[in-house]
Formats: sequence, structure tokens, C-alpha cells
Amino acid sequence: MMNSRMTSSTQKNWYVVTGGPSTGKTTVIDLLQKQGYITTIEHARHYIDTMRNEGHSVEEIRNNKRKFQLGVLDMQMEQEASIKTKDIVFLDRAIPDALAYYQFLKLDYDEKLIKAINESSYKKIFILDRLPFTKDYARTENKEDQKIIHQLIIDVYKDLGFPIVFVPVLPPLERVKYILDNV
Repeated sequence: MMNSRMTSSTQKNWYVVTGGPSTGKTTVIDLLQKQGYITTIEHARHYIDTMRNEGHSVEEIRNNKRKFQLGVLDMQMEQEASIKTKDIVFLDRAIPDALAYYQFLKLDYDEKLIKAINESSYKKIFILDRLPFTKDYARTENKEDQKIIHQLIIDVYKDLGFPIVFVPVLPPLERVKYILDNV
């Protein structure tokens, strides 16, 4: 199904900060941005916010699982296509995260997803250890879902052959230091 890592003639300086829901990704990304690093946003939340602004409820948005996943994937692909390969960038999730969510939701893979995965390239993946689960307006998952999604994300990045660094639970600034020490 998926190729092992595509050999890219252009090495990207992109680092992915990921993990299941409620692992502190956005907090870490925000702190990296405050320290002057180029960062990206999480597209699932952005997609939900965009659709809510158009008058849709979170439940309505999340109920059409395929449409939701494709909308998020499109945003992620568009964003990654706009980043300069030479720039050091920290991404709040990346294209392969979509694969974990497809698996979690038991959706068949789209050709667009497979092509995007096979063309994806990242220098290193930082997987944040899970924090206590917190519910918010955009999350439909529960604590058990958090564990499953987190493991699927780990499995996806391992299967794709990306170098992974596991980031332990630490105070936010110490997590950022841990990441920067391992870049």
C-alpha cells in the first residue's frame, strides 16, 4: 500500500510535533513560535472553526467523517506546499496524521491521501507523550479514543520510517527545550 520513504532530492528542514488529542501540541507550537521559530497551525481545529463561521455545528461537521478528513487533508497539503523546504519549520501535525485518523474512523484510504503520504518528507517527528485528557468544543474523542489515536499516530510514523523522538511529559517550556535539544 504505502511506499517506504520517498527519496527526496530536496531535504526539508521540517519537524512535526504530534501525538493524540490533548497532548499539548498547540501549547508547544505556540511557545516555539514565541521563540522566533516558523510554525504551522493544526488544521482539524481550523477546519472546524471555518465551518462553524459558515453556520455549521461541530456535530454536523464531525458527523460527515470523510468530508471532514478530506477538508483537513486539503488544508494540510496546501499549507505544506507553501512552506519553503530550506526553512526550519515546526508543524502542528502533518499529512501522515491523517492516515492515523482514517484508520481510527475505519475509512478507506483516498488516492489523494496515499499520494500525499508517499510524497511527504520530514526531518524528524516529535511525538508528545499523553497528558490528562481535556474535552473542548472541537473534540469529539474521549479518553479511550485519545489512547487509540495516539498509538495509531506512533504506528503510522514508525511504519513510514520517519525518525521519531518521544517527548516526555514535562512543563511546557521544558518540552520545548527537549525538542530543541533533539533537533
